[in-house]
Amino acid sequence: MCYDMSYFSSIKLITDYLKLNEISALDFTATYHQVAQTFCKWPVVINDNGLKIQLFEWGLMAKYMNSPEKIKQFRSSMANARSEKMLLDKASVWHQLKNQRCLVFTTGFFEHRDIGTKKKLPYFISVKNQPVFCFAGLYNYSPIPDKETGEMTGTFSILTRPANSLMKKIHNAGKTGNRMPLLLTKELAEKWLSADLSDKEMEAITAFEFPASEMNAWPVHTIRTHKEDDENIIKPLEDVEIPAL
Repeated sequence: MCYDMSYFSSIKLITDYLKLNEISALDFTATYHQVAQTFCKWPVVINDNGLKIQLFEWGLMAKYMNSPEKIKQFRSSMANARSEKMLLDKASVWHQLKNQRCLVFTTGFFEHRDIGTKKKLPYFISVKNQPVFCFAGLYNYSPIPDKETGEMTGTFSILTRPANSLMKKIHNAGKTGNRMPLLLTKELAEKWLSADLSDKEMEAITAFEFPASEMNAWPVHTIRTHKEDDENIIKPLEDVEIPAL
């Protein structure tokens, strides 16, 4: 699954990526690592009478989370959504939100590899020659207003799919093993936000397997302990004997 991300590039790169005419002025601080369960604000793009860059919170709030108690109970598990559920499980939240699609932009993400030691080894993963890229996502507005602003908070979840050959080697253990975020090409990203996307077209996009040959991955120091939010987080781990991928 995907619970750790970075975005340390300019928001303007999203504008350039999608060839948008206007640059959104968003109060976003670049970051080398954020965990989904902090419900951090993140740059996403939605189609709301035109493409718009928004800051939504990572960790979707569904309609049934209509009290602080229910949000606390259920939201931590809503950072990711299986694309298969969106397509096939008509009773699921994800199927109900299939027309509320978004793009989740990132400079890279982290996944943990089981190498037979006590702790799993984190890897930083990005796309070659792409300073930013995006995942397919679903979004929803919170069912209860923000206490301070009275607004309905925008929230999102990242879609996942079966892993490609590289991600199978990295995300190789656990109940959610052999999964990866649904990475999109620029062409598919534009299609994903099309207002008239059919179920068949949606299925074709979720079936797309991003080529392992176009991805970079290297091991890094542990990311789940407190440290400065700087480039050292993604610095390659050296002088440590690690089984080859």
